[in-house]
Amino acid sequence: MDMPLAIDLARFQFAFTVSFHIVFPALSIGLASYLAVLEALWLATGRQVYIDTFRYWLKIFAVAFGMGVVSGIVMSYQFGTNWSVFSDKTGPVLGPLMGYEVMSAFFLEAGFLGIMLFGLKRVGKGLHFTATLMVALGTFFSAFWILSVNSWMQTPAGYAVNDVGQFVPVDWWQVVFNPSFPYRLVHMVLAAYLTTAFVVGAVGALHLLRDRTNRPARLMFSMAMWMATVVAPIQVVAGDLHGLNTLEHQPAKIAAMEGHFESQAGAPLYLLGWPDMEAGETRYAIGIPKLGSLILTHDPDGYLKGLDAWPRDEWPNAPVLFWTFRVMVGIGFAMVGVGLWALWRRWRGTLYEPDWLHRCAIVMGPSGFVAVLAGWIATEMGRQPYTVYGLLRTVDSASPLAAPAVAGSLIAFILVYFLVFGAGVYYLLRSMKAAPHDNEPGLTPGAPLRAAGVTPAAALDPRPTAAE
Repeated sequence: MDMPLAIDLARFQFAFTVSFHIVFPALSIGLASYLAVLEALWLATGRQVYIDTFRYWLKIFAVAFGMGVVSGIVMSYQFGTNWSVFSDKTGPVLGPLMGYEVMSAFFLEAGFLGIMLFGLKRVGKGLHFTATLMVALGTFFSAFWILSVNSWMQTPAGYAVNDVGQFVPVDWWQVVFNPSFPYRLVHMVLAAYLTTAFVVGAVGALHLLRDRTNRPARLMFSMAMWMATVVAPIQVVAGDLHGLNTLEHQPAKIAAMEGHFESQAGAPLYLLGWPDMEAGETRYAIGIPKLGSLILTHDPDGYLKGLDAWPRDEWPNAPVLFWTFRVMVGIGFAMVGVGLWALWRRWRGTLYEPDWLHRCAIVMGPSGFVAVLAGWIATEMGRQPYTVYGLLRTVDSASPLAAPAVAGSLIAFILVYFLVFGAGVYYLLRSMKAAPHDNEPGLTPGAPLRAAGVTPAAALDPRPTAAE
Protein backbone atom coordinates (compact mmCIF):
# COMPACT_ATOMS: atom_id res chain seq x y z
CA MET A 1 0.00 0.00 0.00
CA ASP A 2 1.36 3.41 -0.97
CA MET A 3 1.83 5.77 1.96
CA PRO A 4 1.93 9.58 2.02
CA LEU A 5 5.39 11.11 1.93
CA ALA A 6 5.07 12.48 5.47
CA ILE A 7 4.49 8.97 6.84
CA ASP A 8 7.41 7.54 4.88
CA LEU A 9 9.65 10.28 6.26
CA ALA A 10 8.37 9.66 9.79
CA ARG A 11 9.06 5.95 9.40
CA PHE A 12 12.58 6.65 8.14
CA GLN A 13 13.21 9.03 11.02
CA PHE A 14 12.19 6.43 13.57
CA ALA A 15 14.24 3.76 11.78
CA PHE A 16 17.27 6.06 11.75
CA THR A 17 17.08 6.90 15.44
CA VAL A 18 16.33 3.35 16.58
CA SER A 19 19.25 2.03 14.48
CA PHE A 20 21.59 4.43 16.25
CA HIS A 21 20.09 3.54 19.61
CA ILE A 22 20.07 -0.23 19.44
CA VAL A 23 23.79 -0.67 18.88
CA PHE A 24 24.60 0.90 22.26
CA PRO A 25 22.29 -1.29 24.40
CA ALA A 26 23.51 -4.31 22.42
CA LEU A 27 27.00 -3.49 23.69
CA SER A 28 26.13 -2.26 27.19
CA ILE A 29 23.91 -5.26 28.03
CA GLY A 30 26.74 -7.65 27.26
CA LEU A 31 29.47 -5.48 28.77
CA ALA A 32 27.62 -5.10 32.06
CA SER A 33 27.49 -8.87 32.47
CA TYR A 34 31.10 -9.22 31.33
CA LEU A 35 32.21 -6.70 33.94
CA ALA A 36 30.29 -8.57 36.63
CA VAL A 37 32.03 -11.82 35.67
CA LEU A 38 35.46 -10.15 35.67
CA GLU A 39 34.92 -8.65 39.10
CA ALA A 40 33.62 -11.96 40.47
CA LEU A 41 36.75 -13.73 39.18
CA TRP A 42 38.94 -11.05 40.74
CA LEU A 43 37.24 -11.44 44.11
CA ALA A 44 37.46 -15.23 43.90
CA THR A 45 41.12 -15.48 42.80
CA GLY A 46 42.76 -12.17 43.66
CA ARG A 47 44.37 -12.15 40.20
CA GLN A 48 45.40 -8.67 39.10
CA VAL A 49 44.68 -9.45 35.44
CA TYR A 50 40.94 -9.61 36.11
CA ILE A 51 40.71 -6.18 37.71
CA ASP A 52 43.02 -4.70 35.06
CA THR A 53 40.66 -5.97 32.37
CA PHE A 54 37.67 -4.76 34.40
CA ARG A 55 39.08 -1.21 34.55
CA TYR A 56 39.88 -1.26 30.84
CA TRP A 57 36.28 -2.05 29.84
CA LEU A 58 34.63 0.00 32.56
CA LYS A 59 35.23 3.36 30.90
CA ILE A 60 34.12 1.96 27.54
CA PHE A 61 30.93 0.70 29.17
CA ALA A 62 30.29 4.10 30.75
CA VAL A 63 30.45 5.92 27.40
CA ALA A 64 28.36 3.29 25.58
CA PHE A 65 25.78 3.32 28.37
CA GLY A 66 25.53 7.12 28.30
CA MET A 67 25.06 7.23 24.55
CA GLY A 68 22.42 4.52 24.80
CA VAL A 69 20.45 6.51 27.38
CA VAL A 70 20.62 9.75 25.38
CA SER A 71 19.66 8.13 22.08
CA GLY A 72 16.78 6.28 23.78
CA ILE A 73 15.32 9.44 25.30
CA VAL A 74 15.45 11.27 21.97
CA MET A 75 13.79 8.33 20.22
CA SER A 76 10.89 8.22 22.66
CA TYR A 77 9.86 11.80 21.89
CA GLN A 78 8.81 10.72 18.42
CA PHE A 79 5.87 8.83 19.86
CA GLY A 80 4.29 12.16 20.73
CA THR A 81 5.41 14.11 17.66
CA ASN A 82 5.23 11.84 14.60
CA TRP A 83 3.09 9.02 16.01
CA SER A 84 0.55 10.67 18.28
CA VAL A 85 -2.39 8.55 17.04
CA PHE A 86 -0.44 5.39 17.77
CA SER A 87 0.44 6.74 21.22
CA ASP A 88 -3.19 7.55 21.96
CA LYS A 89 -4.55 4.18 20.87
CA THR A 90 -1.85 2.00 22.47
CA GLY A 91 -1.01 4.21 25.47
CA PRO A 92 -3.12 2.31 28.04
CA VAL A 93 -1.14 -0.86 27.25
CA LEU A 94 2.32 0.32 26.24
CA GLY A 95 2.58 3.34 28.53
CA PRO A 96 2.70 1.32 31.77
CA LEU A 97 5.20 -1.14 30.26
CA MET A 98 7.55 1.72 29.39
CA GLY A 99 7.01 3.16 32.86
CA TYR A 100 7.98 -0.17 34.41
CA GLU A 101 11.19 -0.06 32.36
CA VAL A 102 12.06 3.31 33.87
CA MET A 103 11.20 2.32 37.45
CA SER A 104 12.72 -1.16 37.52
CA ALA A 105 15.61 -0.81 35.07
CA PHE A 106 16.72 2.78 34.62
CA PHE A 107 16.43 3.64 38.32
CA LEU A 108 18.38 0.49 39.20
CA GLU A 109 21.11 1.34 36.70
CA ALA A 110 21.28 5.01 37.66
CA GLY A 111 21.24 4.27 41.36
CA PHE A 112 24.26 1.97 41.28
CA LEU A 113 26.16 3.25 38.23
CA GLY A 114 28.05 5.91 40.19
CA ILE A 115 29.28 3.35 42.73
CA MET A 116 30.29 1.01 39.92
CA LEU A 117 32.22 3.71 38.04
CA PHE A 118 33.89 5.59 40.89
CA GLY A 119 33.57 3.50 44.04
CA LEU A 120 36.14 0.74 43.61
CA LYS A 121 38.58 2.44 46.02
CA ARG A 122 35.91 4.23 48.06
CA VAL A 123 33.57 1.44 49.16
CA GLY A 124 34.09 -2.12 50.22
CA LYS A 125 34.69 -4.84 47.63
CA GLY A 126 31.36 -6.48 48.46
CA LEU A 127 29.36 -3.29 47.99
CA HIS A 128 31.14 -2.48 44.77
CA PHE A 129 30.48 -5.95 43.38
CA THR A 130 26.84 -5.61 44.41
CA ALA A 131 26.66 -2.34 42.47
CA THR A 132 28.13 -4.03 39.39
CA LEU A 133 25.59 -6.84 39.65
CA MET A 134 22.73 -4.35 40.02
CA VAL A 135 23.80 -2.45 36.91
CA ALA A 136 24.00 -5.72 34.98
CA LEU A 137 20.57 -6.72 36.30
CA GLY A 138 19.21 -3.29 35.34
CA THR A 139 20.37 -3.68 31.74
CA PHE A 140 18.57 -7.02 31.60
CA PHE A 141 15.36 -5.54 33.01
CA SER A 142 15.58 -2.76 30.43
CA ALA A 143 15.75 -5.34 27.65
CA PHE A 144 12.91 -7.28 29.30
CA TRP A 145 10.42 -4.40 29.27
CA ILE A 146 11.36 -2.91 25.91
CA LEU A 147 11.11 -6.30 24.25
CA SER A 148 7.77 -6.87 25.93
CA VAL A 149 6.56 -3.62 24.36
CA ASN A 150 7.85 -4.55 20.93
CA SER A 151 6.60 -8.12 21.16
CA TRP A 152 3.10 -6.95 22.07
CA MET A 153 3.09 -4.84 18.91
CA GLN A 154 4.04 -7.98 16.96
CA THR A 155 1.74 -10.46 18.72
CA PRO A 156 -0.88 -8.48 20.70
CA ALA A 157 -2.63 -10.34 23.52
CA GLY A 158 -4.50 -9.67 26.76
CA TYR A 159 -6.27 -6.53 25.49
CA ALA A 160 -9.71 -5.17 24.68
CA VAL A 161 -10.78 -2.14 22.65
CA ASN A 162 -12.76 0.55 24.47
CA ASP A 163 -15.45 2.88 23.12
CA VAL A 164 -12.93 5.41 21.75
CA GLY A 165 -10.83 2.84 19.92
CA GLN A 166 -8.04 2.49 22.47
CA PHE A 167 -6.38 -0.80 23.34
CA VAL A 168 -6.82 -1.40 27.07
CA PRO A 169 -5.33 -4.22 29.15
CA VAL A 170 -7.57 -6.96 30.48
CA ASP A 171 -4.85 -9.46 31.45
CA TRP A 172 -1.42 -8.03 32.23
CA TRP A 173 0.14 -11.47 32.31
CA GLN A 174 -0.87 -12.02 28.68
CA VAL A 175 0.15 -8.49 27.75
CA VAL A 176 3.67 -8.84 29.15
CA PHE A 177 4.23 -12.50 28.27
CA ASN A 178 2.61 -12.33 24.86
CA PRO A 179 3.17 -15.24 22.45
CA SER A 180 6.42 -13.98 20.87
CA PHE A 181 7.99 -12.34 23.93
CA PRO A 182 10.01 -15.25 25.39
CA TYR A 183 11.56 -16.00 22.00
CA ARG A 184 12.45 -12.37 21.31
CA LEU A 185 13.92 -11.85 24.77
CA VAL A 186 16.20 -14.88 24.56
CA HIS A 187 17.20 -14.09 20.98
CA MET A 188 18.03 -10.45 21.75
CA VAL A 189 19.92 -11.07 25.00
CA LEU A 190 22.02 -13.77 23.36
CA ALA A 191 22.63 -11.37 20.46
CA ALA A 192 23.84 -8.73 22.92
CA TYR A 193 26.23 -11.22 24.55
CA LEU A 194 27.62 -12.30 21.18
CA THR A 195 27.93 -8.70 20.01
CA THR A 196 29.96 -7.88 23.11
CA ALA A 197 32.01 -11.06 22.84
CA PHE A 198 33.14 -10.28 19.31
CA VAL A 199 33.99 -6.69 20.21
CA VAL A 200 36.03 -7.91 23.19
CA GLY A 201 37.58 -10.63 21.06
CA ALA A 202 38.54 -8.16 18.33
CA VAL A 203 40.21 -5.85 20.85
CA GLY A 204 42.04 -8.76 22.45
CA ALA A 205 43.16 -10.05 19.04
CA LEU A 206 44.39 -6.60 18.02
CA HIS A 207 46.63 -6.30 21.06
CA LEU A 208 47.79 -9.90 20.82
CA LEU A 209 49.03 -9.20 17.30
CA ARG A 210 51.10 -6.39 18.81
CA ASP A 211 52.21 -8.23 21.95
CA ARG A 212 51.17 -11.81 22.53
CA THR A 213 52.44 -11.67 26.13
CA ASN A 214 49.86 -9.05 27.20
CA ARG A 215 47.81 -10.92 29.76
CA PRO A 216 44.65 -8.75 29.74
CA ALA A 217 44.57 -9.12 25.95
CA ARG A 218 44.95 -12.88 26.29
CA LEU A 219 42.18 -12.97 28.86
CA MET A 220 39.86 -10.91 26.63
CA PHE A 221 40.50 -13.13 23.63
CA SER A 222 40.11 -16.38 25.56
CA MET A 223 36.83 -15.39 27.24
CA ALA A 224 35.40 -13.98 23.99
CA MET A 225 36.22 -17.16 22.09
CA TRP A 226 34.61 -19.28 24.82
CA MET A 227 31.48 -17.19 24.42
CA ALA A 228 31.53 -17.68 20.65
CA THR A 229 32.12 -21.42 21.01
CA VAL A 230 29.31 -21.99 23.50
CA VAL A 231 26.70 -19.30 22.84
CA ALA A 232 26.75 -18.96 19.03
CA PRO A 233 25.34 -22.49 18.47
CA ILE A 234 22.72 -21.83 21.16
CA GLN A 235 21.75 -18.65 19.32
CA VAL A 236 21.23 -20.63 16.11
CA VAL A 237 18.80 -22.92 17.95
CA ALA A 238 17.07 -19.96 19.63
CA GLY A 239 16.74 -18.25 16.25
CA ASP A 240 15.16 -21.35 14.75
CA LEU A 241 12.62 -21.53 17.58
CA HIS A 242 11.90 -17.83 17.13
CA GLY A 243 11.33 -18.44 13.43
CA LEU A 244 8.84 -21.21 14.14
CA ASN A 245 6.98 -18.90 16.52
CA THR A 246 6.91 -16.21 13.82
CA LEU A 247 5.57 -18.72 11.31
CA GLU A 248 2.69 -19.42 13.68
CA HIS A 249 1.78 -15.80 14.42
CA GLN A 250 3.14 -13.79 11.46
CA PRO A 251 3.28 -16.17 8.50
CA ALA A 252 3.35 -13.34 5.94
CA LYS A 253 6.66 -12.16 7.44
CA ILE A 254 8.15 -15.63 7.05
CA ALA A 255 6.90 -15.89 3.47
CA ALA A 256 8.65 -12.61 2.63
CA MET A 257 11.86 -13.65 4.43
CA GLU A 258 11.94 -16.90 2.48
CA GLY A 259 11.01 -15.32 -0.84
CA HIS A 260 7.92 -17.53 -1.17
CA PHE A 261 5.26 -15.85 -3.28
CA GLU A 262 3.32 -19.03 -4.06
CA SER A 263 1.73 -21.25 -1.43
CA GLN A 264 3.07 -24.76 -1.88
CA ALA A 265 3.94 -28.08 -0.34
CA GLY A 266 7.59 -29.04 -0.33
CA ALA A 267 8.78 -25.43 -0.52
CA PRO A 268 12.46 -24.88 -1.34
CA LEU A 269 14.98 -22.96 0.74
CA TYR A 270 16.21 -20.08 -1.39
CA LEU A 271 19.83 -19.31 -0.61
CA LEU A 272 20.03 -16.41 -3.04
CA GLY A 273 17.64 -14.57 -5.33
CA TRP A 274 15.78 -11.35 -5.81
CA PRO A 275 12.12 -11.19 -4.73
CA ASP A 276 10.21 -9.21 -7.37
CA MET A 277 7.15 -7.66 -5.71
CA GLU A 278 5.54 -6.60 -8.97
CA ALA A 279 5.98 -9.93 -10.74
CA GLY A 280 5.19 -11.92 -7.59
CA GLU A 281 8.19 -14.23 -7.92
CA THR A 282 11.77 -14.62 -6.74
CA ARG A 283 14.04 -14.09 -9.73
CA TYR A 284 17.48 -15.68 -10.17
CA ALA A 285 16.66 -18.05 -7.32
CA ILE A 286 19.27 -20.52 -6.12
CA GLY A 287 17.62 -22.93 -3.74
CA ILE A 288 17.54 -26.39 -2.24
CA PRO A 289 14.31 -28.28 -2.98
CA LYS A 290 12.01 -29.04 -0.05
CA LEU A 291 14.50 -27.76 2.55
CA GLY A 292 12.34 -24.70 3.36
CA SER A 293 9.42 -26.93 4.32
CA LEU A 294 11.70 -29.28 6.24
CA ILE A 295 13.13 -26.45 8.36
CA LEU A 296 9.83 -24.68 9.03
CA THR A 297 7.43 -27.62 9.30
CA HIS A 298 9.87 -30.48 10.01
CA ASP A 299 8.33 -32.24 7.01
CA PRO A 300 9.96 -32.08 3.54
CA ASP A 301 6.48 -32.08 2.00
CA GLY A 302 5.01 -29.64 4.51
CA TYR A 303 2.67 -26.91 3.25
CA LEU A 304 3.79 -23.29 3.52
CA LYS A 305 1.75 -20.21 2.73
CA GLY A 306 3.20 -17.82 0.19
CA LEU A 307 2.49 -14.12 -0.11
CA ASP A 308 -0.32 -14.95 -2.54
CA ALA A 309 -2.35 -15.95 0.54
CA TRP A 310 -2.68 -12.24 1.48
CA PRO A 311 -3.88 -9.17 -0.40
CA ARG A 312 -1.03 -7.19 -1.95
CA ASP A 313 -1.67 -4.22 0.32
CA GLU A 314 -0.72 -6.46 3.27
CA TRP A 315 2.59 -7.63 1.82
CA PRO A 316 5.72 -6.56 3.70
CA ASN A 317 8.77 -5.47 1.70
CA ALA A 318 10.01 -8.85 0.53
CA PRO A 319 13.43 -7.81 -0.91
CA VAL A 320 14.44 -6.05 2.31
CA LEU A 321 13.28 -8.93 4.53
CA PHE A 322 14.85 -11.55 2.26
CA TRP A 323 18.32 -9.99 2.37
CA THR A 324 18.42 -8.67 5.93
CA PHE A 325 17.40 -12.10 7.16
CA ARG A 326 20.21 -13.72 5.19
CA VAL A 327 22.74 -11.21 6.47
CA MET A 328 21.72 -12.01 10.04
CA VAL A 329 21.77 -15.78 9.54
CA GLY A 330 25.04 -15.66 7.59
CA ILE A 331 26.76 -13.74 10.37
CA GLY A 332 25.35 -16.16 12.93
CA PHE A 333 26.91 -19.15 11.18
CA ALA A 334 30.18 -17.21 10.74
CA MET A 335 30.23 -16.72 14.52
CA VAL A 336 29.75 -20.45 15.00
CA GLY A 337 32.66 -21.06 12.62
CA VAL A 338 34.96 -18.69 14.50
CA GLY A 339 34.03 -20.33 17.80
CA LEU A 340 34.84 -23.81 16.47
CA TRP A 341 38.08 -22.56 14.94
CA ALA A 342 39.10 -21.09 18.31
CA LEU A 343 38.16 -24.33 20.07
CA TRP A 344 40.41 -26.27 17.73
CA ARG A 345 43.28 -23.83 18.32
CA ARG A 346 42.69 -24.00 22.08
CA TRP A 347 42.85 -27.80 21.95
CA ARG A 348 46.16 -27.59 20.10
CA GLY A 349 47.50 -25.09 22.64
CA THR A 350 48.04 -22.35 20.04
CA LEU A 351 45.14 -20.02 20.82
CA TYR A 352 47.40 -17.05 21.54
CA GLU A 353 49.83 -17.46 18.66
CA PRO A 354 49.04 -14.60 16.24
CA ASP A 355 47.74 -15.85 12.90
CA TRP A 356 44.64 -15.69 10.70
CA LEU A 357 42.29 -16.50 13.59
CA HIS A 358 43.24 -13.22 15.25
CA ARG A 359 42.88 -11.28 12.00
CA CYS A 360 39.50 -12.91 11.41
CA ALA A 361 38.43 -11.98 14.95
CA ILE A 362 39.30 -8.34 14.24
CA VAL A 363 37.25 -8.39 11.04
CA MET A 364 34.37 -9.99 12.96
CA GLY A 365 34.50 -7.28 15.64
CA PRO A 366 31.54 -5.25 14.31
CA SER A 367 29.65 -8.31 13.03
CA GLY A 368 27.31 -8.45 16.02
CA PHE A 369 26.11 -4.89 15.41
CA VAL A 370 25.44 -5.68 11.74
CA ALA A 371 23.51 -8.81 12.68
CA VAL A 372 21.45 -6.96 15.31
CA LEU A 373 20.58 -4.19 12.86
CA ALA A 374 19.70 -6.67 10.13
CA GLY A 375 17.52 -8.65 12.51
CA TRP A 376 15.67 -5.59 13.75
CA ILE A 377 15.07 -4.32 10.22
CA ALA A 378 13.63 -7.70 9.28
CA THR A 379 11.49 -7.79 12.42
CA GLU A 380 10.10 -4.26 12.13
CA MET A 381 9.59 -4.13 8.37
CA GLY A 382 8.06 -7.58 8.50
CA ARG A 383 5.27 -6.18 10.67
CA GLN A 384 4.26 -3.69 7.99
CA PRO A 385 1.78 -2.41 6.96
CA TYR A 386 0.81 -2.48 10.66
CA THR A 387 2.15 -0.87 13.81
CA VAL A 388 0.08 -3.27 15.92
CA TYR A 389 0.08 -6.41 13.85
CA GLY A 390 -3.26 -7.11 12.21
CA LEU A 391 -5.03 -4.39 14.23
CA LEU A 392 -3.65 -0.89 13.63
CA ARG A 393 -2.22 0.16 10.29
CA THR A 394 0.78 2.43 9.96
CA VAL A 395 -1.17 4.93 7.84
CA ASP A 396 -3.68 5.25 10.67
CA SER A 397 -1.00 5.68 13.37
CA ALA A 398 0.79 8.84 12.31
CA SER A 399 0.33 12.43 13.43
CA PRO A 400 -1.28 14.83 10.93
CA LEU A 401 2.03 16.46 9.98
CA ALA A 402 3.13 17.94 6.68
CA ALA A 403 6.07 16.37 4.87
CA PRO A 404 8.33 19.49 5.08
CA ALA A 405 8.00 19.54 8.88
CA VAL A 406 9.01 15.88 9.18
CA ALA A 407 11.82 16.35 6.65
CA GLY A 408 13.19 19.31 8.63
CA SER A 409 13.34 17.36 11.88
CA LEU A 410 14.83 14.37 10.06
CA ILE A 411 17.67 16.48 8.67
CA ALA A 412 18.30 17.93 12.12
CA PHE A 413 18.42 14.44 13.61
CA ILE A 414 20.91 13.24 11.00
CA LEU A 415 23.25 16.20 11.48
CA VAL A 416 23.18 16.12 15.28
CA TYR A 417 23.43 12.33 15.54
CA PHE A 418 26.44 12.05 13.26
CA LEU A 419 28.16 14.91 15.09
CA VAL A 420 27.44 13.84 18.68
CA PHE A 421 27.41 10.09 18.39
CA GLY A 422 30.17 10.14 15.79
CA ALA A 423 32.39 11.80 18.40
CA GLY A 424 31.34 9.21 20.97
CA VAL A 425 32.09 6.29 18.68
CA TYR A 426 35.47 7.85 17.81
CA TYR A 427 36.30 8.03 21.53
CA LEU A 428 35.25 4.39 22.02
CA LEU A 429 37.48 3.25 19.15
CA ARG A 430 40.40 5.28 20.49
CA SER A 431 39.89 3.70 23.92
CA MET A 432 39.86 0.22 22.40
CA LYS A 433 43.00 0.98 20.40
CA ALA A 434 44.94 1.76 23.59
CA ALA A 435 46.71 -1.31 24.96
CA PRO A 436 45.42 -2.68 28.27
CA HIS A 437 47.89 -2.32 31.14
CA ASP A 438 49.45 -5.55 32.37
CA ASN A 439 50.09 -4.92 36.05
CA GLU A 440 50.22 -8.51 37.29
CA PRO A 441 53.57 -8.97 39.04
CA GLY A 442 56.12 -11.43 37.73
CA LEU A 443 54.28 -12.09 34.47
CA THR A 444 56.15 -9.98 31.93
CA PRO A 445 58.56 -11.75 29.61
CA GLY A 446 62.34 -11.34 29.74
CA ALA A 447 65.03 -11.06 32.37
CA PRO A 448 62.78 -10.32 35.39
CA LEU A 449 60.96 -13.56 34.76
CA ARG A 450 64.10 -15.60 34.45
CA ALA A 451 65.38 -14.05 37.63
CA ALA A 452 62.20 -15.17 39.35
CA GLY A 453 62.57 -18.68 37.95
CA VAL A 454 59.70 -18.39 35.49
CA THR A 455 60.30 -19.21 31.80
CA PRO A 456 58.84 -17.02 29.02
CA ALA A 457 56.75 -19.99 27.88
CA ALA A 458 55.20 -20.22 31.33
CA ALA A 459 54.47 -16.52 31.27
CA LEU A 460 52.32 -17.07 28.19
CA ASP A 461 50.13 -19.60 29.97
CA PRO A 462 46.96 -17.85 31.26
CA ARG A 463 46.81 -20.18 34.27
CA PRO A 464 48.55 -19.25 37.55
CA THR A 465 52.20 -20.36 37.64
CA ALA A 466 54.16 -21.80 40.55
CA ALA A 467 55.82 -18.43 41.07
CA GLU A 468 52.43 -16.89 41.72
